[in-house]
Amino acid sequence: MFLRMRTTKSTENYSDKIKLLKNELEKSDAVVIGAGAGLSASAGMSYNGERFKKHFADFQQKYGITDMYAGGFYPFETLEEYWAWWSRHILINRYECDVGKPYADLLTLVKDKDYFVLTTNVDHQFQLAGFDKKRLFYTQGDYGLWQCSKPCHDKTYDNEETVRRMVDEQKDMKIPSELIPHCPICGAPMTMNLRCDDTFAEDEGWHKAAQRYEDFIRCRKNSNVLYLELGVGMNTPAIIKYPFWKMTFENSKAVYVCLNYGEAYSPNEIKSRSILIDEDIAKALGELTQTAE
Repeated sequence: MFLRMRTTKSTENYSDKIKLLKNELEKSDAVVIGAGAGLSASAGMSYNGERFKKHFADFQQKYGITDMYAGGFYPFETLEEYWAWWSRHILINRYECDVGKPYADLLTLVKDKDYFVLTTNVDHQFQLAGFDKKRLFYTQGDYGLWQCSKPCHDKTYDNEETVRRMVDEQKDMKIPSELIPHCPICGAPMTMNLRCDDTFAEDEGWHKAAQRYEDFIRCRKNSNVLYLELGVGMNTPAIIKYPFWKMTFENSKAVYVCLNYGEAYSPNEIKSRSILIDEDIAKALGELTQTAE
């Protein structure tokens, strides 16, 4: 089967593929969106470069951290340092950021369709853009949530108020000790609700979203489904990419779309029902929106 990774890239020109995608969007019965980090990157939410230096130059100088992704795994010696880093990271990527234009354009394209979003992104951009919360499944967590680090239970906790205090009151890359969050049940330190190991807490909201996604897929598996994959790399292909390939393969009426600059490909087994756009996501979605108006 296609999991042997025999893949192909498209030879059609860009404008033809945009027209083809527009046509498939219009005639589809349902659209399943799979969104990865590339979508937020296309919205300007870069984790490196000038944006990183603007907010983390002091951390770079002291610890040698080179980007926000690496900083999330840095072994800080104290929780005061850990939360000084994470509070800034959360603030700029979750609470003090504008809606990315690609997200707004995507909503314009699908708002009148029967759609569902499966995403590994944790930055809340879909909600900010106005997507229906009941049509979203954030598989990997949310910057706006904390959980027990053990975890002793699966509940998650909103963090905005404390995060803002942490940013306002930190000095020399440390927060005041009294702001360190602790689990209200067992007293252990809190941590980010991000899936990076087997301690990730899948709370009630996570399970409800997972069920809604499963129901959506099951009820439409034989329909004219457009699987629209945006900016998904190979860090976690088993969450979006491989399932999209498999579902397209199993449904002769389905179409698979991969929009990803430098990484647009599909298995040969679904080549005839694939639209592969090797271009900047923001550019492509912007042009699709213009042609839809």
